[in-house]
Amino acid sequence: MTRPERPSLRTQSREIFRKAQQVLVGGVNSPVRAFQAVGGDPLIVERGQGAYLWDADGNRYIDYVGSWGAMILGHAHPAVVEAIRDQAGRGSSYGMTSALEVELAQRIQQALPTMERIRLVSSGTEATMSAVRAARAFTGRELLLKFDGCYHGHADSFLVQAGSGLATLGIAASPGVPESLARLTLSVPYNDLQAVDQAFFRYPDQIAAVLVEPLAANMGVVLPAAGFLASLRALTRRHGALLIFDEVITGFRVAYGGMQTLLGIQPDLTTLGKIIGGGLPVAAYGGRADVMERIAPLGPVYQAGTLSGNPLAMRAGIETLTQLSRPGFYEELNRTAEVLHRGLREAVRAADIPAQVSAFGSLLTLFFTAEPVRNYDAVKTANTQQFAAFFQQMLDRGVLLPPSQFEAWFVSAAHTAEDIQQTLAAVRESLGALGAS
Repeated sequence: MTRPERPSLRTQSREIFRKAQQVLVGGVNSPVRAFQAVGGDPLIVERGQGAYLWDADGNRYIDYVGSWGAMILGHAHPAVVEAIRDQAGRGSSYGMTSALEVELAQRIQQALPTMERIRLVSSGTEATMSAVRAARAFTGRELLLKFDGCYHGHADSFLVQAGSGLATLGIAASPGVPESLARLTLSVPYNDLQAVDQAFFRYPDQIAAVLVEPLAANMGVVLPAAGFLASLRALTRRHGALLIFDEVITGFRVAYGGMQTLLGIQPDLTTLGKIIGGGLPVAAYGGRADVMERIAPLGPVYQAGTLSGNPLAMRAGIETLTQLSRPGFYEELNRTAEVLHRGLREAVRAADIPAQVSAFGSLLTLFFTAEPVRNYDAVKTANTQQFAAFFQQMLDRGVLLPPSQFEAWFVSAAHTAEDIQQTLAAVRESLGALGAS
């Protein structure tokens, strides 16, 4: 594969970023976009179509960020675009209930029967924050148990040993979170059932909920050990705590439904996001009716949002789920992703570079570590400088990866066999360049 011709400095992107730094904090609206973990100038995106993004200088990239998993159909899918266009002519925000909210919620409930009652919101952080509030109110307990490296949004309760951007920036807990509030969150190693059992022993009748990513995807992709999630279900029931599955990433990504659909495990509460908005800001939380009916207006637990159930987002979400529900969608997507997984493993072996390919369905991460990746401690052994060099090599070859060692790559239905082969050619060249340096 020959390296494409590119402006050496991406001059337009650099100029736009310079202006952004004068008005936006750090020039960005989400930290990982600043490229601090990988160096170089941040990408300034002009447009997306299918599996590709174009930057402000007109350079095209095969995209494996996919708006952090939301764009499972690819960018600007024609049916989703048409749905949004049609709805825009009918009004973009009502501040009142519409039938569209009911339709999207019904589709979610049909796919995830554990979500007996649903509340639509605008972000994954909002959904998970609200689910934890409901769990605390329902149980009358204050403590939350989460797992090291799992990221559930930037609400105060979650910024303890979190993954995602915090892992990228090396921040264990954010300033501004009161110590008294941080003490209400317990964090134990992912895949460590003994640590969970010990937490319940140490804090009897105090843990309101166990919050978990059923497939960890915010410290890079880390798979649950056999029996881990089923044992969490048993432990929470035994101790009177609720089990919350954060399926903001895995929901409608790993299956039509989510990890709970594949595994047959029934959490008490579930949070969703990303895909159910079809690229627009939508998330949801829901679960057992007796828990959710504590939420206002039926109960005393307050949560509200002017843009919750936004009609533009509802139309995009409904059309996206329509596309995902067609027979064979996930089988085809996973076959495409499997070619990438297999090719990455072969390329790593050929390059003789210590690395692990951790993959599940259409999600994967290439960790630059010789150690098997089962938890956050293992993830932190990854060579971030090596990843940064690899990232830049891939970017130079027209492939955009998430700009952090601690994030998942996402394959979309728009990625073609040719895209995958071009990506693997870029991988082989990039790994070769690392070995030669």
